[in-house]
Amino acid sequence: MGIQIIIQTVSAFLAVVCFGLLLEMPKRYLLDAGVVGGAAWLVYLLTDQWTGSNIMAAFASTLVVACISHMFARLFKAPVTVFLVAGILPAVPGASIYRCVFYVIRSGSSLATFYFIETLQIAGAIAIAIFIMDSIFRLIQDNEKRWKKSRPDGNSGTPG
Repeated sequence: MGIQIIIQTVSAFLAVVCFGLLLEMPKRYLLDAGVVGGAAWLVYLLTDQWTGSNIMAAFASTLVVACISHMFARLFKAPVTVFLVAGILPAVPGASIYRCVFYVIRSGSSLATFYFIETLQIAGAIAIAIFIMDSIFRLIQDNEKRWKKSRPDGNSGTPG
């Protein structure tokens, strides 16, 4: 089981790098975006294995993606979306969407409804995770600004 997780994580890394090439992402961020995507898939697999829930796995992996994306954006002085869009690729509910359409075509309305609802739940989990992490980083950023303003000399207090 462990080797499968490693193979899938490396595959997710490569898939995100290739996706970044297709989107014409700046080349200097390709490997970093791949790391985000690989981390996302690793967290997805481990959470899915632990909880048995695709929705919880998508939520947890997107929290990790959003957190790493914010950190990389500050570290590399790049927009968060450079890493976020590529990083959430592994969590996108493509299989659920496919199954939903498949069962619509095959007249399996109860299964089509099941997969449609699952798709909406996963998409909602992804959106909520991004919102939560964006809110946390915004609060941190606002607190840093307030703290700097409250200092009489205007600097962060670190020795220079």
